[in-house]
Amino acid sequence: MKIDVLALAAHPDDTELSCSGTLAALVKQGLKVGVIDLTRGEMGTRGTPELRLQEAAKAAEIIGLSARDNLGLPDTELHNTRELQIPIIERIRHYRPHICLINAPKDRHPDHGHASKLQLDSIFYSGLQKIETKTPDGKLQKSHRPVHVLHYIQDQPIEPDFIFDISDTIGLKEEAIKAFASQFDVADPGDEPETYISDPDFFVSLRARAKQLGHLGGFRYGEGFIYNKKPLPMSNFSFLMESSPKR
Repeated sequence: MKIDVLALAAHPDDTELSCSGTLAALVKQGLKVGVIDLTRGEMGTRGTPELRLQEAAKAAEIIGLSARDNLGLPDTELHNTRELQIPIIERIRHYRPHICLINAPKDRHPDHGHASKLQLDSIFYSGLQKIETKTPDGKLQKSHRPVHVLHYIQDQPIEPDFIFDISDTIGLKEEAIKAFASQFDVADPGDEPETYISDPDFFVSLRARAKQLGHLGGFRYGEGFIYNKKPLPMSNFSFLMESSPKR
């Protein structure tokens, strides 16, 4: 399957929190979009890895993803080694995306920054033919390197290079986040501990972040991205001609 935009995430729910409004908008525009979660989030305080997989599948359906994989790499141990690069390289070569979205370069959770470096190196190495990977039936994969790499913004504020308009998909973003019912907007924590992200006030702050980023971009709601290899290349001004942000 050829994927146009492939988002990589340290944990199930990273993309929902950070860029699911964008992913849903791209799906509505007719692009094929996929997500690869590196870990099952097994070190999370609430829920279980099995439940997180079910929640991720529900969120994928809400967003309209063409594919969602989980590599089962070790949560809290995302070291940038060849052993962990190989399964990422295999999936990049399988889906052959034009654009990759990856974790923030640094963040509150150490896994996010570690995953970002692991993802960046895996993306580069996926273009090296002499690093061999195989399909499930044993055939050598062709090398492939995505053309564009963008960091999505996570818990810690980072100055974005551009804002994507999610005014029409903010509802889908919030619905996808709520699919992770063990993690977010938990009115009654039950027998499990209440966490920083399970508090309903955290969910309120997510919409406030989208509102603030939207304000910066001249939209009602927005998500911010950092272009990995500056400057941003272009051969025409079509994206500028097609937008009229109010700012």
